[in-house]
Amino acid sequence: MSHPKHSLQGKTVLIAGGAKNLGGLLATDFVHHGAQAVAIHYNSAASKADAEKTLAALHKLGAKAVILQADLTTAAAVEKLFADAVAAVGRPDIAINTVGKVLKKPMSEISEAEFDEMDAVNNKAAFFFLKEAGKQVNDGGKICTLVTSLLGAFTPFYASYAGTKAPVEHYTRAAAKELGARGISVTAVGPGPMDTPFFYGQESADAQAYHKSAAALSPFSQTGLTDIEDVVPFVRHLVSDGWWITGQTILINGGYTTK
Repeated sequence: MSHPKHSLQGKTVLIAGGAKNLGGLLATDFVHHGAQAVAIHYNSAASKADAEKTLAALHKLGAKAVILQADLTTAAAVEKLFADAVAAVGRPDIAINTVGKVLKKPMSEISEAEFDEMDAVNNKAAFFFLKEAGKQVNDGGKICTLVTSLLGAFTPFYASYAGTKAPVEHYTRAAAKELGARGISVTAVGPGPMDTPFFYGQESADAQAYHKSAAALSPFSQTGLTDIEDVVPFVRHLVSDGWWITGQTILINGGYTTK
């Protein structure tokens, strides 16, 4: 039986990148499991319609919910996101960062501007999200960052993606130690390539076919890729009854890569 302290019942949640795909599904799933308030972050006008759709779904489920737009590539923007979320729905018990940007290119073709953008979204924003979450999340709270199963891969072309997500593994360990005295669990989850537009934008038909057959359990998922529906229960567990796992980066991918 779930300990009330770790149950999602009555909890307040902040999800960065919560408008659609995995973030959006986590938002509605958490409310189904008892969360009472959700602040949904979205990046730009391009994802506003999705954010509003998720907001409507949360309201329909009876949750207190708000959407907040921000480009999280500056520390000030991350601070403001947390301040706005606290003002709108109260201090979060759970903070989840699903924000990421993917680029598939050989290192020889990556420009400085491309590197800086990848670093800002995947690395810098994740660092300051963890920093701010540590300051704002309630004692006994949970923090989780989405990374990538490519952290366990020996592969070309993803240096600027997996490479800028890789530091999050250490930030997660450091934050877990620093926040442990307040009963806060900190984790990172690395899904395999997910069946969402985030994946398809960067992959050729050949590469898509490879990824769709690369996991040990590929024949049994909807497309051979990782289904977001199969990632949600693990994240839900880590931010509730799974509190005893902290400082860890867990790859959830049907046997695609391992560490």
